[in-house]
Amino acid sequence: VPALYSSNSSNMVKKRRNGGRSGKKGRGKTRQVDCNHCMCKPPKDKAIKRFVVRNIVDSGAMNDLKAQCAYDTYVMPKIYAKNYYCVSCAVHSRVVRVRNVIERRNRNPPQRFRRPEKKDSAPRTAGAPAAAPAAAAPAAPAPVA
Repeated sequence: VPALYSSNSSNMVKKRRNGGRSGKKGRGKTRQVDCNHCMCKPPKDKAIKRFVVRNIVDSGAMNDLKAQCAYDTYVMPKIYAKNYYCVSCAVHSRVVRVRNVIERRNRNPPQRFRRPEKKDSAPRTAGAPAAAPAAAAPAAPAPVA
């Protein structure tokens, strides 16, 4: 009868080099946090963490409030929240994606989303009109041969 489990742990296959946890580094246990989705309690170092910064009101109501606001420079307050997800909820709600074996070895953080900057907009000082684009010089007529 072949042995299913070996007493030697070096023969066992290891899926992740950190065992699915991050940053424990010799500590025995870490505190438990609440999953935002299902309210289970994963350990803090195993939970998937996302810091969310959102406006208090949605964009449709934001335009109405800006139109009715008495102050021109009023900045709407934001909501700052740190969300914790257990692994199953993070995969289910697409916070993280399942990766194949080769991509799982890549430990670099994912590339951040940056909005493309407008090329023609130059920084302006307050009250100064926008600079008009420079007119192109008229092209010289081609020599007739």
